[in-house]
Amino acid sequence: MTSDIPSEEPKRNLKKDLPLTLGISAVYLILSYFLVGYKTDQLVLIGIFNALYYLSATTRKFIIGFSIFIVYWIIYDYMKAFPNYNYNPVHIADLYNFEKSVFGITEGKSLVTPNEYWLLHTNAFLDVLTGFFYLMWIPVPLAFAAYLFFTNKRYFLYFLLTFVWANLLGFVVYYLYPAAPPWYVQQHGFDFIAGTPGNTAGLARFDHFFNIQLFKSIYAKGSNVFAAMPSLHSAYPLIVVYYGTKGKFRKANVFFITVMVGIWFAAVYTSHHYLADVLAGIATALVGIFSFNWLKEQKPLANFIERMLKLIS
Repeated sequence: MTSDIPSEEPKRNLKKDLPLTLGISAVYLILSYFLVGYKTDQLVLIGIFNALYYLSATTRKFIIGFSIFIVYWIIYDYMKAFPNYNYNPVHIADLYNFEKSVFGITEGKSLVTPNEYWLLHTNAFLDVLTGFFYLMWIPVPLAFAAYLFFTNKRYFLYFLLTFVWANLLGFVVYYLYPAAPPWYVQQHGFDFIAGTPGNTAGLARFDHFFNIQLFKSIYAKGSNVFAAMPSLHSAYPLIVVYYGTKGKFRKANVFFITVMVGIWFAAVYTSHHYLADVLAGIATALVGIFSFNWLKEQKPLANFIERMLKLIS
């Protein structure tokens, strides 16, 4: 597959771009400082963006295209400044009881949630396997997007925009329906504790197996503990599978589907999400995909996509 827009990179006077890129970088750093505080990650992001923008024409097109994903990441990071539990009550006991009543499993004489069932039946093989699956939730979509950039730029934009759109839909639900994850109930019961830090939950067993603190470092940066419904971890791989199917990546899609099912299982096995959260994540991906397919035919978004295609082709 190749891009359907011919490459016509005009000669650019990059000195004229310096005020814009440096200005955007400065505004981002200042805004980040006041909203979420200073972090080295912010400097790394700015460094990568500016380095790729000025390194070559190809890297400039690449980072302009990926700026769609960067915008999503910044919005996600800034959610820390506006905790969803400040706007609506957090659902803890009612979600737990719903999970047990609909998906409960009989264990001995008790009815337990799927999370509680797997907590009683962990093993090292599943600890490691689910850890590896959970590590793929960002690298796989990013690698797939990078491949599309070099093979089909229109699909590249469609994929990234669908990804971001599904996330935004999920963020809306986060604020309308703040929800505690299963591990929260396991550790804190049904009492609401504002500002509860992120937790590795069952993924701690992966860290322990390899004697590392990989997931501990990842979840220390989480934006909001009470954003379990829907599980966007479960939404991402479905979007990859959808575009993998549209692009007829038959062999790759076997891998994508395996990762998708693995992440769905891992979310429940590690007590990061209820099965209801996973199903809500799948529904969010489907709504995002089909609503984006309608939106991209509407003039405002269609014009934006065509302008982006010219910039990155």
